Amino acid sequence: MSEEQAHANLAVPAFRTEKVPKTQTQNGHGTVWRFGGADKAAKASTVTLRGVIYMLFDNCSKDVKKTILPLGHGDPSVYPCFRTCIEAEDAVVNVLRSGKSNSYCPGAGILPARRAVADYLNRDLPNKLTPDDIFLTAGCNQGIELVFESLARPNANILLPRPGFPHYDARAVYSGLEIRKFDLLPDREWEIDLEGVEAVADENTVAIVVINPNNPCGNVYSHDHLHKVAETARKLGIMVITDEVYDQTIFGDNPFVPMAKFASIVPVLTLGGISKGWVVPGWKIGWIALNDPEGVFESTKVVQSIKQSLDITPDPSTIIQAALPEILEKVDKNFFAKKNKILKHNVDLVCDRLKDIPCVVCPKKPESCTYLLTKLELSLLDGIKDDIDFCVKLAREENLVFLPGEALGLKNWMRITIGVEAHMLEDALERLKGFCTRHTKKTDTETESPSSVENE
Repeated sequence: MSEEQAHANLAVPAFRTEKVPKTQTQNGHGTVWRFGGADKAAKASTVTLRGVIYMLFDNCSKDVKKTILPLGHGDPSVYPCFRTCIEAEDAVVNVLRSGKSNSYCPGAGILPARRAVADYLNRDLPNKLTPDDIFLTAGCNQGIELVFESLARPNANILLPRPGFPHYDARAVYSGLEIRKFDLLPDREWEIDLEGVEAVADENTVAIVVINPNNPCGNVYSHDHLHKVAETARKLGIMVITDEVYDQTIFGDNPFVPMAKFASIVPVLTLGGISKGWVVPGWKIGWIALNDPEGVFESTKVVQSIKQSLDITPDPSTIIQAALPEILEKVDKNFFAKKNKILKHNVDLVCDRLKDIPCVVCPKKPESCTYLLTKLELSLLDGIKDDIDFCVKLAREENLVFLPGEALGLKNWMRITIGVEAHMLEDALERLKGFCTRHTKKTDTETESPSSVENE
């Protein structure tokens, strides 16, 4: 299998050609059709990663005699070294062959699967969840959509991190929630700027989103910091939405602390799933967990709204739901250790190679997730305006695709995907080094012509 074939599920087909639309009439009488595409998603789609990534792929060139390296977005599952564990595969196969899960299921999900998720999360929680606190979703992204739709009301706003995962921005725009940003602080290991949170919140703020382990920064928040987040949210009278889908993708020293440990302080809505930990994003199974010992979600009708939203949305696959108890209970922990060891090796490889590329700096080595954030020192480069310009020219000249930080809300930074084969990273860093060398500003000595040197 060629490398491009291996990437077929990850990258859009390269070098596409656009069809020229024809003028359409009805029955040849010049009457235009009375229907047309709606533009409701137009604004929301402009802040998704896909739009940026597709634009960069379109800038890759046939004339560059190099394979396209798609390191702008992450899906480790397409690479053999990140194949999921045999226990998960066997669980799905056994359910499929039993013929007992070919039916529709309840909107909230089947009871055994919801019970398994509650048991999985309860291992680390003082206030125990029941199956009634769990709603199954078609991946973590659908969980975001359901929660935002449930919270949307006139004039409501939501606090999102900068940098952050753009799907939150897109769904907030689509749901009509006003977005207010708070900063993650690179000089404090990407901690949340809690003073900034209080400054942007007001009486119409409904929630704060906390991503931990953090995508895209790769940090893992401490117990003390999360405690302060909970206290801040309680002071503001808002819920905490915590995205913990990377809870099994940690390769640093800081232990993972679930936000729900602080549910006695503030109601916590947890989003999770198996896509990242088990490396199966295509299986589309996630969950919403309501950590709320005081019953706030019930009294404010958040539970009712989520249930109503579930009634009008597609259910996750019944087959995957039925396999979920075995997937969560029987996986060998060595699988996670092996996967995270590969990611740690890739992080070390990239950080080591970046030492020879002064214009691309990694201020903090990530300890989780599948990305590495770098800061671009554009003052060292000639003819590069910003991170978008950097990444577009990199795609054109090297067929190398990284994600510009602008897509994450962080101008003049760049995100490198590390959830790939190590040899791809080695190739990518060589191309990056060559690109930066060509665009590095020349010193006065380097710009002197040979003739002028001879005449001295």
